[in-house]
Amino acid sequence: MPNRRLTQSRVEAFKPRKSPYDIRDTELRGFGIRVLPSGTRRFFVHSQHEGRRFWKIVGDADSIGLDEARRQAVELLAAIRRDEKPALPEDRLFEAVAEEVFDRYGRHWKPGTMKVNRKYLRSAILPWFGGKNIAGVTRQDVQNWFASLRATPVTADRSAPILSVIMRQAEIYGYRPEGSNPCAGIRRYRRKGRERFLSEPELRRLGTVLDSHEARNPRDTGFIRLLLLTGCRKSEISTLQWSDYREGRLFLRDGKAGPRTVWLSSLARAVLEGLPRQGRWVFPSPRTCGPMSSAVFERFWSRVREEAGICDVRLHDCRHTYASIAIMQGETVTTTARLLGHNDPQTTLKYAHLSDRSVREAADALAIVLGEG
Repeated sequence: MPNRRLTQSRVEAFKPRKSPYDIRDTELRGFGIRVLPSGTRRFFVHSQHEGRRFWKIVGDADSIGLDEARRQAVELLAAIRRDEKPALPEDRLFEAVAEEVFDRYGRHWKPGTMKVNRKYLRSAILPWFGGKNIAGVTRQDVQNWFASLRATPVTADRSAPILSVIMRQAEIYGYRPEGSNPCAGIRRYRRKGRERFLSEPELRRLGTVLDSHEARNPRDTGFIRLLLLTGCRKSEISTLQWSDYREGRLFLRDGKAGPRTVWLSSLARAVLEGLPRQGRWVFPSPRTCGPMSSAVFERFWSRVREEAGICDVRLHDCRHTYASIAIMQGETVTTTARLLGHNDPQTTLKYAHLSDRSVREAADALAIVLGEG
């Protein structure tokens, strides 16, 4: 972090960069200015007193001059040394900054993700951090919060990334010191994996049950078969439009990881070709102009899985089964990631252990051959 004597002309000359940067004033220790990528320049004080760090925004350079900012900084620093707590502007409260982050950064989230993130913000994050100074939240505060959620590890693991985004953006907006994200290094709770893969006998039983329902429920059975044959997510298949199916492929407009192409096997194409075409949607709702609700397929799945003797299998496990078969047939993690539509192959690594079975079988086969030799 560079240090130099701040002057009004220098303040006005600072240019924005791709990342925020700070300039410390050599005339008044603990005083400086942060230049944001947006071009906004904010005066701040950053000091340490009796082992505690303090970060306060003095004001924006567009609304306050350097001399006035330096005068207010002197008062703030003196108040810190006297153990006084200066009045906190409402826009520096955690909840206000969190709302700003959701408004400004939320465009990177899909509507469904936004809805879920708001739920965790309201139920798990604000009850603990609401009313606090965003700049005063420490790593210990975050650790204590995370530990308080040990009884609900799923909530803890899903809330932590949201809190981390809020803290990271607070730095970018100039509300916290650079590189001060208190969520860094928080380790998630270890939970028993929920991945469930259908075995070959289970797949055969499921196929038999689906065959028995084919005539009465062609769309329901077609939906499940497409999940098994494509590895797609439920939402990707339930919102499928006939215009998305062409040239033997699915051109998904807006999957979880963005637009992507799904290459279809001959069996998957046969399922689609066998479905009735009525309007825009492959799986139209009989009550609205939109696609069928996933809840309808969930109800059908509950009946089918009971008849097939696989009551612990979720619809999402069809996707896991598709991935597991790909890995065990020798496909690489990178190829399987493309099949599943994972942007990051690291997400697919949870299936990699399945290839151990194939390696063991190969080793046993080689041992037999070599032993006979």
